[in-house]
Amino acid sequence: MSAQTINELKKIISEDQIVTDENLLYDASADRYKKYAKAKNVLDVPAPIAIVYPYSTEEVKSLLTFCNENDINVIPRSGKTATEGGLENWKDTTIVVDGSKMDKVLKIDTYNMQATVQSGVKLQTLEDELRKLGYTTGHSPQSKPVAQMGGLVATRSIGQFSTLYGAIEDMVVGLECVFPEGGISKIKNVPRRSGGPDIRHIAIGNEGSLCYITEVTVKIFKFYPENNTFHGYLVEDMESGLEMLREVIINGFRPSVARLYSEEDARQHFSHFYKNKCVLIFMAEGPEGIVKATNEAINQAVEKFHSHVVEKVDPELIETWFNNLNWEQSRIDEEIKDMVDSNSHDGFTTEVSADWENIIKIYNNVMYRIKNEFERVDDLTMLGGHSSHSYLNGTNMYFVYNYKIDCAPEDEMLIYHHPIHEIIIEETLKLGGSMCHHHGIGKYRSEWTKEEHGSAYYMLEKLKEAFDPNGIMNHGTIFPKEVEIKKYIRP
Repeated sequence: MSAQTINELKKIISEDQIVTDENLLYDASADRYKKYAKAKNVLDVPAPIAIVYPYSTEEVKSLLTFCNENDINVIPRSGKTATEGGLENWKDTTIVVDGSKMDKVLKIDTYNMQATVQSGVKLQTLEDELRKLGYTTGHSPQSKPVAQMGGLVATRSIGQFSTLYGAIEDMVVGLECVFPEGGISKIKNVPRRSGGPDIRHIAIGNEGSLCYITEVTVKIFKFYPENNTFHGYLVEDMESGLEMLREVIINGFRPSVARLYSEEDARQHFSHFYKNKCVLIFMAEGPEGIVKATNEAINQAVEKFHSHVVEKVDPELIETWFNNLNWEQSRIDEEIKDMVDSNSHDGFTTEVSADWENIIKIYNNVMYRIKNEFERVDDLTMLGGHSSHSYLNGTNMYFVYNYKIDCAPEDEMLIYHHPIHEIIIEETLKLGGSMCHHHGIGKYRSEWTKEEHGSAYYMLEKLKEAFDPNGIMNHGTIFPKEVEIKKYIRP
């Protein structure tokens, strides 16, 4: 079957666009979710039979049509920075369609304040081109140097400046995508319209389970680096820090960065000044008048809760930390090497969201349950969290947990990550929050997809039936597959 499929693929694209190297196929069989097992060469999932690199929308159409007609699973890939198993392969007959060769910046339109790119353009590449002209995407996830635009849109990405600029869904103006039956849909670039439901959102966040995104148009913003200001505070506890965050946001102000770190999480970011306290951070940017007003609002919020503020932090320390936050590929490689060498996992996360009233309840409930119910609690080297994306009606919580690994590499997820992950999701859903703020569902939250959406799951289910009736798009991602869940997640 594999040899025959490869021969058929050669009729669609050239031979040099097809990769069958065993090492590369092994790497493509899972994403960062199982980076420890992958690095230890003990992955328990099948490898794809090929990775293909289309150069155009038409080639994507031909590939998807072929796979749809021949019952071949397709994993769309663009950037390789997924963290929730969305790129993991659960089918024997699978090809990975990698968009990184579709890497042209098609148009930068500074008059209409938008830029159009192919899906394989790196976010950093687009940002660098815009900065030359005095503009910015406003999008800055930690994966910025390596993430690609198609993947960012498909996973409903968010960036560190989201409180000011919004998340990727707020930035996307229009896009082009291809469906498995061969339909190419191009959504035009307009500021807004009332032409029925917002069909952009069929593609945005679909995680490759409905369609393949080939082109994206995003808003751009004027860039004012000369006006950047930084604020940092040591605060008594998470509850008072969240009150300060809320005060700034509900009063109508939008600092580009608004973050609160628990004592434990602060230790690994700000060990030189955190003093066993929570750390509250703001950054303001934009036109001078807006920055001035935002700075005043931050000062007023902190003053209102001054009894909970232990100390003000030197702004230069916050700026230095922030300038070194993003991942380079070398940093990713170093992290994995250190993890394998020391048999420890640093920086595993589960990010959720909820309204202001319930987010602190979720945080406290999760901390209590993990400390009292997790069987390997003595192996934890850090357990904490931070809020990094706030809205008028609530905020997110990034739970972070590090642990030393005292088991066979192939059992790491089952013994350590999954029990913690499950507690966080259970407590979030109990109080009406969302189990996935911005990393997506992937495959490793799919067992809770129906609970996440409740009665609205009907709408999601119908999208899958309509746009991928043969089920060849990214099998197991978003939409639960009980057989594989029992095989790969809960054996």
